[in-house]
Amino acid sequence: MSPRGRPSRKQRERRPAPPGTAQAHPHAEKALPDIAEVRMLEVPADAAGLRLDVLVARLLPELSRARVQQLIAQGLVLPGGAAARPSARMAAGARIEVRLPSAVPVSLAAVRIDLPVLYEDAHLVVIDKPAGLAVHPGAGVQHPTVVHGLLHQLGDLAGIGGELRPGIVHRLDKDTSGCLVVAKTEPALRTLQAAFKARAVEKRYRALVHGAPPAAGELDTLYGRHPKDRKRFSSRVREGKRAVTRFRVLGRAGVDAALLDVELLTGRTHQIRAHLADAGFPLLGDALYGGRKREAKLDPGSRTRRAAEALGRQGLHAFHLAFAHPASGAPVACTAPLPADFRAALALLGIP
Repeated sequence: MSPRGRPSRKQRERRPAPPGTAQAHPHAEKALPDIAEVRMLEVPADAAGLRLDVLVARLLPELSRARVQQLIAQGLVLPGGAAARPSARMAAGARIEVRLPSAVPVSLAAVRIDLPVLYEDAHLVVIDKPAGLAVHPGAGVQHPTVVHGLLHQLGDLAGIGGELRPGIVHRLDKDTSGCLVVAKTEPALRTLQAAFKARAVEKRYRALVHGAPPAAGELDTLYGRHPKDRKRFSSRVREGKRAVTRFRVLGRAGVDAALLDVELLTGRTHQIRAHLADAGFPLLGDALYGGRKREAKLDPGSRTRRAAEALGRQGLHAFHLAFAHPASGAPVACTAPLPADFRAALALLGIP
């Protein structure tokens, strides 16, 4: 019984149907999707006793366990020709029919944005994301995003989680420009996400900062939500995850500003922005982490203030991205040239 004294869902499912009423199969009322492919599996001896969802995910590594569970719920994984629960244990030699449906279109509208492509093949695409463009739809995002643009631009999406959509591997802030890798297939998405998690991806940025940072440095700190402002992150926390940022100076505008090469060894939200601000060198134009406050105190004719106004956004550009190809293992390296607003700011600062 449920806590309110009513029969539980399992009890209701076991209750016999009233006389004269046909009892439907659990999946009978659901419209079955179009099937693109059928795979026949046989349970090997060393996999006997495994759960159905675990077993199928092991035998079909291109599918995540979550995706397999989704297929089981749709009645598309049939051990012995009949539907079963994800927790069903499989015997050696048992045959399992797996029906793979065609990927369905997503509800998002495709929008022509003409995103610059740095690298593309059947598995992935690396774009040069413009500043001012969010990566994906979310709360408060009303305008077209990278996802909307790629839905229009890519004609060979294989599908992620059963939907014809690009797989977002990592993210850049809306006002950060530069290299962004996106998966076209589910196996590519899973492999690339694992590479990012394992820190097997080289991520280098160009950052325009206030002040005179040392010639080189490494920021290795705990990292988490700011204790007072939940929109911000901070390295000045007592508990959190480790965050590591390395930098070296590429050029200076006296003691007023500097251009940095930044290597991101971990991938925390706002990591470069928060780390550099906490070190006393906020990004030019960064409203959230103190850059704009610095600029408001400067003389309107100062070169740093004029550079920040020319930039019109936070001074951060994802300059270089390198990783092993998720299918072949071959090295892939992409560099996004500095955009016009960044070059204009550098010119005003006198940094070549």
